[in-house]
Amino acid sequence: MSDDKQQQALTDITRAVMNLLENWKLDNSTMHEILAMPKEVRPRNFAHFRAGKAVFPNDPNVLRRSQYLLRIADALRTAYPMNPKMSGRWIHQPQRRFGGRTPISMILDQGETGLVTVLSELDCTFAWDCTGSRAVSAAK
Repeated sequence: MSDDKQQQALTDITRAVMNLLENWKLDNSTMHEILAMPKEVRPRNFAHFRAGKAVFPNDPNVLRRSQYLLRIADALRTAYPMNPKMSGRWIHQPQRRFGGRTPISMILDQGETGLVTVLSELDCTFAWDCTGSRAVSAAK
């Protein structure tokens, strides 16, 4: 990927993830933790991300977590197409499937595993792919 395309992709990812996390009403430290930002990126740098003056680092962990977050947002849009505010509400509501815990607490307590757990609950195609079912059905 050319440098211009890579920079544009990082810009798009940064903008989309920041919009999502803002919608979820998370503070900078929580955003930093969810994204597993490198130590050199301080929580105060999120003001620059928010303003479009900086992009997320090209770090595999940050980008992978960003993709999980964007898939969670997409699954919530599919689940609640008539209520765009539900995304911010659902993430903070205790869920029976999580033992009464909130999805955001699952993400914060379990890190990437929590992101995968929440995404698996919302997106059955993701859970299907994770189980290896694609490989099993392709082998038949």
